[in-house]
Amino acid sequence: MPRRVEAKVEWHPGELCPRVGFIVTNLSRSAERVVTFCSQRGTAEQWIKEGKGAMKWTWLSCCSFAGNAVRLQLHALAYNLANFMRTLALPEAVAHWSLTSLREKLVKIGAKVVTHARNVTFQMAEVAVPRNLFEEIPRLIAQLRPMPSPA
Repeated sequence: MPRRVEAKVEWHPGELCPRVGFIVTNLSRSAERVVTFCSQRGTAEQWIKEGKGAMKWTWLSCCSFAGNAVRLQLHALAYNLANFMRTLALPEAVAHWSLTSLREKLVKIGAKVVTHARNVTFQMAEVAVPRNLFEEIPRLIAQLRPMPSPA
């Protein structure tokens, strides 16, 4: 099947020269549809790359097919929950973080547990996430809950 080259030219505010990209394709669609299709495919490939890197969903080390299927489904669930958190329950300051950054700075954070007679305190370093940012996340999650109806 014959191939053709489509050029994609983008002008961005504040830039002197346009960004030019080329797509080699054998699709018989119009140039606009080819560019749209390739952009969507590129976005999907970025999501797959993010899942492989952040969620390690390619590490399927079980001996059985069923075990690996369950493991992959759990990885997909973790990926969807992390995306849910990133899009709906993160402050604006960190909404652009990758899933790897979220995992390293919010989930895999070390803490010292201090137990007293009446309470337990988690002492965490403020290096990765400042206290006010860390406190804002549960507040945003609580806002997702529907308000109870008056009795």
